[in-house]
Amino acid sequence: MADILTLLFGMPGILVFLPLLGAVGLLMAPPKWAFRWTVAVTLAVFAFSVPAWFGYGPGAEGVAYEVNLPWFADFLGVEVRFHMGIDGLSLLLILLTTFLTPLVVIAAPGHIRKREREFCFWMLVMEAGMLGTFLALDLFLFYVFWELMLVPLYFLIGIWGGPRRIYAAVKFFLYTLAGSLLMLGAILYLALQSTKIGPSGEMLQKGTVQVLELASRPPMAWTPQVLCFLAFTLSFAIKVPLFPFHTWLPDAHVEAPTSGSVILAGVLLKMGTYGMLRFCAPLFPEAFAWFAPWIMGLGLVGIVYGALLAWAQEDMKKLVAYSSISHLGFVVLGIFALTLMSLQGGLLQMVNHGLSTGALFLLVGMIYERRHTRRIADFGGIAKVMPVYAFFLLVATLAAIGLPGTNGFVGEFMILLGTFEKHPVFAVIGATGVVLGALYMLSMVRRVLFGPLDKKANEELRDIGWRERGVLIPLAVLIFWIGVYPSPFLGRMDKTLRKIQQRVVNIQAGGK
Repeated sequence: MADILTLLFGMPGILVFLPLLGAVGLLMAPPKWAFRWTVAVTLAVFAFSVPAWFGYGPGAEGVAYEVNLPWFADFLGVEVRFHMGIDGLSLLLILLTTFLTPLVVIAAPGHIRKREREFCFWMLVMEAGMLGTFLALDLFLFYVFWELMLVPLYFLIGIWGGPRRIYAAVKFFLYTLAGSLLMLGAILYLALQSTKIGPSGEMLQKGTVQVLELASRPPMAWTPQVLCFLAFTLSFAIKVPLFPFHTWLPDAHVEAPTSGSVILAGVLLKMGTYGMLRFCAPLFPEAFAWFAPWIMGLGLVGIVYGALLAWAQEDMKKLVAYSSISHLGFVVLGIFALTLMSLQGGLLQMVNHGLSTGALFLLVGMIYERRHTRRIADFGGIAKVMPVYAFFLLVATLAAIGLPGTNGFVGEFMILLGTFEKHPVFAVIGATGVVLGALYMLSMVRRVLFGPLDKKANEELRDIGWRERGVLIPLAVLIFWIGVYPSPFLGRMDKTLRKIQQRVVNIQAGGK
């Protein structure tokens, strides 16, 4: 009984099970109350997550709010546990998830006008899956939540998406599922290879899939370590998505409803880069160090190629979608450069991208609701009739291109500076992505907001209302807060990232 109470009323349990309970309660609520109920549940989840910010302060280390209970006592000779907790790697991403989800639900009535209760149900299930993925410290538990996230987004795209929604949903599902199966095979191998069997078949030691336990042991032999590293990394690279596994992303973004695009860009893509830091570096340190230059090279290709593709787009939503490939290339570059500054910049940039790109997708959705077009050429001069909208679009754009004083500058500057310590050529090539980002984003803003107001449909546009402003103001506040005073964010991740870095560096040095 005590275990059940610990599970249900500890912070990890509340964050995972409250959205699921909200989803069940939603099925019994009248359809007209769907959005109000979901806003209340998601705001409650955010309220329960806020104490983690204060409880895991700057300089904190280890795992806080830990829940570690038996789940399957003997699964293939492996002890599988319901092990969850919060550390400096997961804290900011958990708070990003609980912060963005209610904003997305508040914005949803502007573009979700059919089957509202089903939409809200899947949003709550998705929030539970996303939070469980960041909280899980058992590999099987992580895999369960990782797979759980596929289902809600499949339905969000497939039911409420655009004209090619079925194609986009199936493509997203198959891409991610293929990578996940490889990861499952690697998880099973890790579990079985840690099981000790005696000469007469008796079990000497149960296997484990506890992440912290595996990360404290000597690494595996070279060949199985490489194979497991590649299986995990491929699964995460598809989710990022890292070039050349990026082709599902533009289809999913363009066909998804605005809410789906915000959650996909704001949170789901970060799970790939999170997995690289959480699992690939500590569990396979030698393979991580050996493959680092190659994966950094793919990140650089993504930075430049994604920027060039974005520059060529005439659809605002496609432009923002392709920009995500470029921005997440910076995150991959920072992770595999493996200096403390680049790691901090990479983790902070995950949060930054969620805020700025989430805001951009919301803004594209708001203008689409009014004009029913996303073609850049269909606009021009709308700052004259939508000054408040123009202000927020400029803020999100300047954050996306890394203007000093915004969050994007801090993250990209730290990534490039940290990368320059060990790989100066890579840093110089990566810096071209900053220039290209300014070119395509500022070009889009110029064509949409400024110039002559020469189309009658644009003259009749109404500015954004208070509900829409209420969604955008918190995003703008965080954009400037991180840009001006990032220390509270960096301090909370410092000790955890140092430990991950030292795990790879020490083993690499020992191997030499």
